Amino acid sequence: MIKEERRRQRLRKKRRRTVLVCLLLLFLLVGGGYLLVTRVYTVEKVRVVGNELYTDEQIEQVVRSDEYSWSTLYVYLKYRFFHTSALPFVDSIAVGMDLRKPHVLTVEVTEKGILGYLYIDSIDQNAYFDKDGFVVETSQEVIRDVPKIEGLTCDSVVLYEKLPLEDAAALKNLLSLTQLLEKYEISAERILYQEASGRMLVYSDDITVNVGSADNLTDKLMRLEYILPELTGKKGTLHLENWSNENTDIIFEPKKSKKKKKTK
Repeated sequence: MIKEERRRQRLRKKRRRTVLVCLLLLFLLVGGGYLLVTRVYTVEKVRVVGNELYTDEQIEQVVRSDEYSWSTLYVYLKYRFFHTSALPFVDSIAVGMDLRKPHVLTVEVTEKGILGYLYIDSIDQNAYFDKDGFVVETSQEVIRDVPKIEGLTCDSVVLYEKLPLEDAAALKNLLSLTQLLEKYEISAERILYQEASGRMLVYSDDITVNVGSADNLTDKLMRLEYILPELTGKKGTLHLENWSNENTDIIFEPKKSKKKKKTK
């Protein structure tokens, strides 16, 4: 009986030592992990790529939106395994981290391909559309460098569906024009589409470009790319409506200044 009791005491002591060693290892593991995260995986730099509609600061503010966002490891795992809300006009946000540079986060932004927008009076919002004419966002926000489309009748829109224009030719011509403006990096504040005639006017700074119909549209925009920089600082109308392979004349009509009335 005495031997059995001593054996049990030895086993109890051994178990206690084992438990203490495990607790010590767990403490060291947790403590070491905490020190590793707080000393190594802290955000010192955020590199943002792919953004045009939003600034780097706006993207960083969204990505680091909660109290634990001081940690690069936390932000990386959050965007790796959990659904996160994105900004309007942004398709997705991907966060990357290089283990060789644990203080740096790389944020890759994929924005929605917006070519223009129409104001929809019934919802008091702007409907932004992509290269295929699909409505990708509705918002009261006005995005810089995205042309406003005027002259077309559109009473309502459905998100992720095509602009419901009655005139299919109007939508086709409008999409062709906006795609070419983007291709040749031509800035335009607004586009006026004349439904009755199918003629289009492009407003770029103080220059009104009379594009005319969609005939020879690619050739017209190719020439516009080179002409517009030469008109910087000027005001007036550039006439491209009559341009063709047979008639290559392009006329710039300066805006007439209003004469001041003489006062007695």
